[in-house]
Amino acid sequence: MSLFHAIYNILWGDLITIPLPGGSTLGLSLLVLILVPAGIYFTIRTRFLPFRLFPEMVKVTLENNKKIEEEEREGISGVQALIVSTACRVGMGNLVGVVAAISAGGAGAVFWMWVIALVGSSTAFIEATLAQIYKEKDPLYGGYRGGPAYYIHALFIKKGSKRKKSILAVLFAVSGLICWCGISQVISNSISSSFENAFQVPPVYSTVVLVVIAAVIVLRKNATVKVLDIIVPIMAACYFFITIFIIVTNAGQLPAVFGRIFSEAFGIRQVVGGGIGAVIMNGAKRGLFSNEAGSGSAPCAAAAADISHPAKEGLLQALGVFIDTLVICTCSAMIMLLTPEPMTKGLEGMDLLQAAMRYHLGEFGVIFIAVILWLFSFSTFLGILFYARSNVAYLFGDNWISQTLYKVLALVMLFVGGLAAYQFVWDLGDFGVGLMTVFNMIALIPLAPKALASLKDYEQNVMKKKEKSNMPD
Repeated sequence: MSLFHAIYNILWGDLITIPLPGGSTLGLSLLVLILVPAGIYFTIRTRFLPFRLFPEMVKVTLENNKKIEEEEREGISGVQALIVSTACRVGMGNLVGVVAAISAGGAGAVFWMWVIALVGSSTAFIEATLAQIYKEKDPLYGGYRGGPAYYIHALFIKKGSKRKKSILAVLFAVSGLICWCGISQVISNSISSSFENAFQVPPVYSTVVLVVIAAVIVLRKNATVKVLDIIVPIMAACYFFITIFIIVTNAGQLPAVFGRIFSEAFGIRQVVGGGIGAVIMNGAKRGLFSNEAGSGSAPCAAAAADISHPAKEGLLQALGVFIDTLVICTCSAMIMLLTPEPMTKGLEGMDLLQAAMRYHLGEFGVIFIAVILWLFSFSTFLGILFYARSNVAYLFGDNWISQTLYKVLALVMLFVGGLAAYQFVWDLGDFGVGLMTVFNMIALIPLAPKALASLKDYEQNVMKKKEKSNMPD
């Protein structure tokens, strides 16, 4: 336990503390020190991809995916891979996590959340493109598999080597499986708590129903992606449109809300009051760990896509960061910031969010948040088990026994978490994702030229051909 806490503090604690005017300090954790400079580096190397190629990201998403007929496609489509990764990105953190960021860092944290999303989308492009470049056939589930364990392996183990495993790739895969087990327990606890608050349903009942439904889906061979195809667009659209309704009905307050966001992001009051460090870091942390760029999770889904060019999947996953942070997280922030402060004073977490929804939509708002949280969290559980497939295979080989045992373990954690939440398990999830990020980034920097070469090829050959075909005769 001492070793666990020591590593946890290195990953998430303030490794460097910078004094700021007004008595404030800016604490920088190891993960922030890794991900922010790397994101800036990738943004420069891709020639500001998030801004320059945003229209292309949208075009790739809207392309007719029937070009490869279902019976000819080996694996899932690029958009399906985006849906799986979005299912994991758009989870509990987009709801309560944003509330926590605003509570600790004020409205200004939202601005820094946006900035980090723009930087993180370049990182997401690099890791997803690499996942496509180094993907391999999946003999168990069909189609393809891959992710950081596989491109880390390719970096350190040359073809023909007698070594079967890369130590760093093994460490990444183990960290991922630890992280996703911890998240399973957090998910069920969030669901049982929200249903108890909204409907007075005892946790044991909501947990049993959750585990049974999850088991029916995840223990079948290829049901996960089909279910997520249905759930994710519906839940994201419902949440988005409800938020748009709230924003439209409070349109008169929007100038003041945006003024508050920008003034608190750079405000003299925050500097003098000693709070500017909290504003920046809460926004940065929320953005980094909501969109998951750099953690190595999303590439596990990106590798499974059967897509015509590796850079296409990179563009799709870069767009996923925008969907997560600039759309869903901003929706949560608007719900909060359009609520009068006295209505939410002294509240935190789910209680705070439900109070804000009660103000806007009455009791329907409380029920809506409980249901949408169920969908967000359930889809996250399905998504992380999809991620786990390739990592279990890397560690234990291609066999159904290891795949099924890990699914059963995750279902057990899901059940236990619904009845009791242990702080250690919450920390376990953070511990796992922190280690994943470190191991992933060690490989991402030296392998980045491969992804950049793929981007160059895509721009010179695919995009130019598109432009010529669209030119009038």
